[in-house]
Amino acid sequence: MSLEEAAGASAWHGHDHAFLIPVPVPVPVPVPVPVPVPVPVPVPVPVPVPVPVPVPVPVPVVLVTPPLAHPPKALWGVLSLPLPRGAFSVVRRCVKLCTGHEYAAKIINTKKLSARDHQKLEREARICRLLKHSNIVRLHDSISEEGFHYLVFDLVTGGELFEDIVAREYYSEADASHCIQQILEAVLHCHQMGVVHRDLKPENLLLASKCKGAAVKLADFGLAIEVQGDQQAWFGFAGTPGYLSPEVLRKEAYGKPVDIWACGVILYILLVGYPPFWDEDQHKLYQQIKAGAYDFPSPEWDTVTPEAKNLINQMLTINPAKRITAHEALKHPWVCQRSTVASMMHRQETVECLKKFNARRKLKVRGLVGKVWAGDSVYPPSLSVRPCVCPHASPSCLTYIPTSRPPTPTVPPGGGGSAGDSDVPSARKQEIIKITEQLIEAVNNGDFEAYAKICDPGLTSFEPEALGNLVEGMDFHRFYFENLLSKNNKPIHTTILNPHVHVIGEDAACIAYIRLTQYIDAQGRPRTSQSEETRVWHRRDGKWQNVHFHGSGAPVAPLQ
Repeated sequence: MSLEEAAGASAWHGHDHAFLIPVPVPVPVPVPVPVPVPVPVPVPVPVPVPVPVPVPVPVPVVLVTPPLAHPPKALWGVLSLPLPRGAFSVVRRCVKLCTGHEYAAKIINTKKLSARDHQKLEREARICRLLKHSNIVRLHDSISEEGFHYLVFDLVTGGELFEDIVAREYYSEADASHCIQQILEAVLHCHQMGVVHRDLKPENLLLASKCKGAAVKLADFGLAIEVQGDQQAWFGFAGTPGYLSPEVLRKEAYGKPVDIWACGVILYILLVGYPPFWDEDQHKLYQQIKAGAYDFPSPEWDTVTPEAKNLINQMLTINPAKRITAHEALKHPWVCQRSTVASMMHRQETVECLKKFNARRKLKVRGLVGKVWAGDSVYPPSLSVRPCVCPHASPSCLTYIPTSRPPTPTVPPGGGGSAGDSDVPSARKQEIIKITEQLIEAVNNGDFEAYAKICDPGLTSFEPEALGNLVEGMDFHRFYFENLLSKNNKPIHTTILNPHVHVIGEDAACIAYIRLTQYIDAQGRPRTSQSEETRVWHRRDGKWQNVHFHGSGAPVAPLQ
């Protein structure tokens, strides 16, 4: 029974007493007429007078449907089968009740969202409503209700593009050309609508279905922004490390060209199965990107056509003003004339490298990268040892100056043994120094999302800005990120001096160090500030999180 039928039944049930009940009219009893005896006279049978039956008076009924606890269910039915989870939401398969067509519902719990997060959610919905293209996952509905927000998108069932490629029996340069063409078509539509995606990466490239030749779909506009024409401005530090453009890392004004840079990185991976820029040390990775330090090493690039390399070079141009546009890239011979320009040779080595690249991406998401890749790197040696050429100063970089370099941990073949066990503390200390560097890098970049991933939600801290008070939680720190750090586009350089790490069991450690920060003040003069800091780290589910922070010094920018 539908909601309307149920409500109707309830309404009629309450009005039974309003019907007119027909009352029978009494029939007069006939008086017998005396008849002389002995002649019997038959008694006439009285004919009953017909009683008029009253017609019931209709009672007006108003169907009152109670407010729905979950409005989307009036149009959409959420099925039980969950889809992959996002960082701040859950995605479930749903069906439109009036048509039976299936979609994907992104369900966001808005109860604990800040005002800024609400603005981001509204921006994502507004941007997605603008975009209607066959190579973009389309938004069909956006519904807000108390405590939840529902975004109803196309249901794409083909999985990630990169996962599909490694399952193919045949993959060529021409196939890579077809893939990047669809990605560029999606990017061009975004740019024509005044939208910059800012987070182009393999995880956001999906396939419409499992069918052969299914369309590539660009997804996840959570970091997308709206721009006017070719507007260039500082919109904040956002994106994924390996796909960030030089101008973003330098905290310069940026715009649509950042998407083209990311397309260049993706195209490079599509052709050989590994990225143009890579280093486990994020600071070194950023130095590579800012310098544009990539190449086409042998032998894997020897079989790639010059036209493909030319397109990559135009996409990975450091100067955004000289970088190729999406419209120009679609007219490049390697894209629009691929049947005669792009090679048709099967690229088995690319597929094999891409399998390892995909596996590494999945591990990194789970925070398990490190030891697994120590002896079986997917990247060529030239990428691992390539010197970083950086002719200009880094606007946001981190220097670690140890008092004495600890020995490099070594584990003999076969694993185990006392040699490996004795190196555990040294390896653990290096791990703590590394994660501390990443946290400070996030602070320098004004990247609150990266900072929050490294910190425990219940982080406690004593710091100058709290004026001697113990602060708990992330809201205190969020204020400085949103109102100061994310809006700062001036260079910042941090140096860690004399780091001392104390390992406390398997899953706890603390680090004490001196932090020197160089920055440019409002008058354009270079300044240096110093603070002494201690951080307590706790490992949960294989992931280190900062649970307590104690800092000294004066409460001045850029230290939070």
